[in-house]
Amino acid sequence: MGQTILIIGAGKSATVLIQYLQRKAVENDWYILLADGDAETAKNKWNNAPNGMALGIDIENEVDRQNLVQKAHIVVSMLPAHLHFLVAKDCLTFEKPLFTASYVDDNMRSIAAEIESKQLLFLCEMGLDPGIDHMSAMAIIDEIHSKGGKITGFKSHCGGLVAPESDDNPWHYKISWNPRNIILAGKAGAIYLENGATVTKNYPAIFDQTPTVDLPGIGPLAYYPNRNSLSYIDTYHLHGVKDFVRTTLRYPAFCSGWNAIIQLQLTDEAVFQLAPNTTVQKWFEQHIQQKGLTALLSTFNEDKNIKEQLEFIGLYEPTSIPVQFNSNATILQWLLEGKWKLNAGDKDLVVMLHEIEYSIGNRPFKIDSSMVLTGDDAIHTAMAKTVGLPLAMGVCAYLKGEINMTGLHIPIDARIYAPILKNLAQEGIVFQETLTTY
Repeated sequence: MGQTILIIGAGKSATVLIQYLQRKAVENDWYILLADGDAETAKNKWNNAPNGMALGIDIENEVDRQNLVQKAHIVVSMLPAHLHFLVAKDCLTFEKPLFTASYVDDNMRSIAAEIESKQLLFLCEMGLDPGIDHMSAMAIIDEIHSKGGKITGFKSHCGGLVAPESDDNPWHYKISWNPRNIILAGKAGAIYLENGATVTKNYPAIFDQTPTVDLPGIGPLAYYPNRNSLSYIDTYHLHGVKDFVRTTLRYPAFCSGWNAIIQLQLTDEAVFQLAPNTTVQKWFEQHIQQKGLTALLSTFNEDKNIKEQLEFIGLYEPTSIPVQFNSNATILQWLLEGKWKLNAGDKDLVVMLHEIEYSIGNRPFKIDSSMVLTGDDAIHTAMAKTVGLPLAMGVCAYLKGEINMTGLHIPIDARIYAPILKNLAQEGIVFQETLTTY
């Protein structure tokens, strides 16, 4: 048996990655170790495939974790973001390349020099957003620059939505990825560039009066700005642009409803102790009363759509809240995981759109590049495909010697994005481009 791939984490977004690498392991005589905190989850995801095995691991047990890392030729971390660094330090110690879909954080940056000195490749942000967004945007940006073009405006939108045929609730939304991230969306506020000026939005303003963009065949989608877009101006080599923003897409009704959720302080993370057998209705009523939000709730309920949304998620139901939920945010997440669940036959939808304005000489242009992908079912979701496939393809390209780089990287280099975008197109993940000449 040839090279060994260690995959740590077998959660919802890892399904397609695991299955893709299982096929490639047979083709290339590789061996896979699939490890997860829940041995049963790992076993079910492995599903008796050849060329590997599944096992349970306590990721915070240093001895067990390091034993696994030492056995691998390459490590793939599909863990929650805050656990990646444990694996990264082991990869550094035992000189193993590391691939992940998560953002490069300050911890990872702190070891960048050591990664390079040991001539290792740590390739991060290899999922959907971040990931495919970087690759597809840089392919366009590099092409424009190669023609002598000057980019003046850049907007990048991406969203995980419910497919129209499975859209059956007033939020027009179902959960296809980490529900905790949905609850926390926008909490860090946002900074972006508009008409040459820096715009800063605080949390309560993020979902208020969101602009829309129209996609053929889908209709208008609302968008809200992601955290700090400005840091990517340097990443994309776009100094001098007048507009620069990275956003998340939702159906417009979602943003209206979520704005109400935020204003009603239901995403508050302050910890409290509920009395035993407190119902959702009782908790909600007490919260509204204690925070003096009665008038605001009445105003929201005057909007028929928002009233229906608040009722749909169960805020008025006499269901007892489990004792482990000790904040508004955790109670809300528990409610939404039940109400926004993708049923077995449901399909999700991933939409990405880049709007890039540029000029060549005195002639202005605009390119719209969009990707729309519908999932197969609640397991083989478009989200799982777009998060898992580019990462899996990166692993394969590295093991075959097609990516031959060292250091800490994200996929903005043509040596990385060119082969991955080509392989994604073969899996049906393609971008349609529309060029407007003014």
